[in-house]
Amino acid sequence: MISNIMSKTIVVLPTYNEIENLELMVDSLLSLDKLDLNVLVVDDNSPDGTGKLADALATKHQKRVYVLHRTKKGGLGPAYIAGFGKALSLGANYIIQMDTDFSHDPKYIPNMVQAAKDCDLVIASRYVKDGGVDVSWSFYRKALSWLANMVYTPMVLNFPVHDATSGYRLWKSQTLKQINLDKITSSGYVFQIEMAYATYKKGLKIVEVPIYFPDRQRGTSKMGSHIVMEAAVRVWELKFRYSRLGQTKYQR
Repeated sequence: MISNIMSKTIVVLPTYNEIENLELMVDSLLSLDKLDLNVLVVDDNSPDGTGKLADALATKHQKRVYVLHRTKKGGLGPAYIAGFGKALSLGANYIIQMDTDFSHDPKYIPNMVQAAKDCDLVIASRYVKDGGVDVSWSFYRKALSWLANMVYTPMVLNFPVHDATSGYRLWKSQTLKQINLDKITSSGYVFQIEMAYATYKKGLKIVEVPIYFPDRQRGTSKMGSHIVMEAAVRVWELKFRYSRLGQTKYQR
């Protein structure tokens, strides 16, 4: 393991119409005490001007903020794969993925950094002890998310991760290289599951740390029930596609 966890850490922020949140998030990340983070914005040609704002932030914070422009909205998975590839080319030793809407609070990053010293992937989890979701969530939404993560996905994949759909993670660069990003085919909601499952099947160590997951305060969510239902079907595809690989070391 690399002794200095912060030798180069890049936060990858995929954006599509996040002009209300982007600058606030970048400022929050760059101001975290004792964490000299870099930020890579991956913008999918947002019509609200998010890409232009990202360029302005890169000019303002030279050598700390980078921008990767994509020509169209192509799905969460391809955006992250492109972002991970760019972060690796920039020399990142550690890569944090998170949403820009503050449902992933930057205050948890120090705990994730600490946990990363002893594992290959850190997942910020809503469904381990001391984790939780917004109290305003409806019973249906809470039940759907809990069942997807705590019952359905573990049952189908024989997979001990408690929050496989969490998009708030810290990766070691070597982990991303070992799971081979070229072989990741998922695009939407199931992308998060595939990335975690690929890590698990490679025999790498996963740790979950608790977070509270609030609803976004600004902008519009891109998540719909049809995306969740599609993921439920795609989980079976993952099971068969990864059936020949081994198992992993796992720690809550």
